[in-house]
Amino acid sequence: MNYYKEIKTEIINNEITKKIKDYSKNKSDLTTYYNVGKLLSEAGKRYGEGIIKEYSKKLTKEFGKGYSTRTLKYMKKFYNFQKGQPPFALLTWSHYLQLLSFKDKDKINYYIDITIKNNLSKRQLCERIKNNEYERLDDKTKQKLIEHKETKVEDLIKNPIVIRNSFNYEIISEKMLQKLILDDIPSFLKELGNSFSFISNEYKLKMGNTYNYIDLLLYNIEFNCYVVVELKVTELKKEHIGQIEVYMNYIDKNLKTPMQNKTIGIIICKKDNRFIIEYCSDERITVRKYELI
Repeated sequence: MNYYKEIKTEIINNEITKKIKDYSKNKSDLTTYYNVGKLLSEAGKRYGEGIIKEYSKKLTKEFGKGYSTRTLKYMKKFYNFQKGQPPFALLTWSHYLQLLSFKDKDKINYYIDITIKNNLSKRQLCERIKNNEYERLDDKTKQKLIEHKETKVEDLIKNPIVIRNSFNYEIISEKMLQKLILDDIPSFLKELGNSFSFISNEYKLKMGNTYNYIDLLLYNIEFNCYVVVELKVTELKKEHIGQIEVYMNYIDKNLKTPMQNKTIGIIICKKDNRFIIEYCSDERITVRKYELI
């Protein structure tokens, strides 16, 4: 087989298709790069990896920019990753270029899934990668994702939760921590995961003749439940568990409707305590550390 001739044909057909059917430009690009990657893989096995550099010189001479050795290697990687399944047309080639440098296929699949689910632009995807979103998931959650098992709302909450210290506070109180979160609430909600929306801060609860205040009250649309968030600038203590449990039960009794799922709680603290977490009987409560940047 004349591999170079076949590669040229793929590229020419792609250019023609894009001119005639502009709406299918992305799908045509991905299909072409997949097919070119397959041909490069086969040619490499027959003639050695140096053939990619040779083809790059020829293609650049005939078609101009866009066919560097590096780009052709990415096409080959693209084929090897997608082998046996069609490319996801909901992602662009620019998205794939951000992912193909990773060696971990599970990591690539995670970012493909969240890009499709959240309709992420290339810039938004880069932000998620830069923030080490995948690395901050615990091992149990990663295993669930690999095995395509159902995840709970708390599974996708990162650890640690990154909070921007935009005021450069050196000493942090709970009020200051809350102020930092409220100053950039969209970033905070992204840190928690998917489908979180903000309801209120310092949400007032009347219990008998006294008032208590929830630091942050959120709602998760996907899981159809309220989310109570308590902020602690110390190590996790057993009384923190009792406090948030009371608040969750209050919301369930006074705010939740029969059609909604039970309220969950998130304690965000300076340092967790695995012994307290281990003996916490309420599985609705999640503990996460925070990290100021």
